[in-house]
Amino acid sequence: MESVQQDREALLAALEAGKILLENGAEIFRVEETIYRICGHFGLKSASAFVLSNGIFLTCGDGGEAQFAKVLLIPVNRTNLGRVAEVNQLSRQIEHGDYTVEQIRQELERIQHMPEFPEWVQILVAGFSGACFSYLFGGSWQDALCTVGIGILLYWYLQNIGKPHFSKIVCNIVGSAWVTFLSILCWRLQLGNHLESMLIGGIIIMVPGVAFTNAIRDMADGDYISGSVRMLDAMLVFFCIAMGVGFMMAIYNGVMGGVLL
Repeated sequence: MESVQQDREALLAALEAGKILLENGAEIFRVEETIYRICGHFGLKSASAFVLSNGIFLTCGDGGEAQFAKVLLIPVNRTNLGRVAEVNQLSRQIEHGDYTVEQIRQELERIQHMPEFPEWVQILVAGFSGACFSYLFGGSWQDALCTVGIGILLYWYLQNIGKPHFSKIVCNIVGSAWVTFLSILCWRLQLGNHLESMLIGGIIIMVPGVAFTNAIRDMADGDYISGSVRMLDAMLVFFCIAMGVGFMMAIYNGVMGGVLL
């Protein structure tokens, strides 16, 4: 009976590790590999995991092992690659025999509650990264300085207004429209010289680069269902961004007359 309970605890620990990976932006193959690493270390040879973009199905049991089945729904969360790296490292240490089941659960609890950077740091970094992209795409230093402000205001909106209160579609449409409005305002006030570089620098903050890259990797690894879902999600964000930009430019052209660019 004690062996059965230990197997169950090991399976739950493997499931928790997979959950942390999946909700923080890990690829499907990495989630499955981590689950199998932990199960294999504790001698659970019949464990079978089926991972989708927002769910894990884990089963175990044959003639010599207790029956176990668990389905875990995992909502799409913000990406935190630091947690992914921590769990990935933990799974390799487990293979070397450095942890008991209880120690694994404690480590996973620690990783789950790893503190993120303060919000003000994230906002400043968003502004700085947008300025770098603005300069990279042919903008001047004036454009880059304007994009710092645009990126800060955009990220503040996403964190405090868009994501908490709006659906994903509305959040992205309004966010891209907000960036377009601020870029046009800086251009009209002659604070920046190139409208397109300021616009790109602001919009790039909203682009789901990790989700798009993982979608391609999942499909390349044969996980077509999860890859297609992630690709569709990324394409929806792209479409919403285009809608917001086009909507704001259409309003400006209608009010001011003529063509903006």
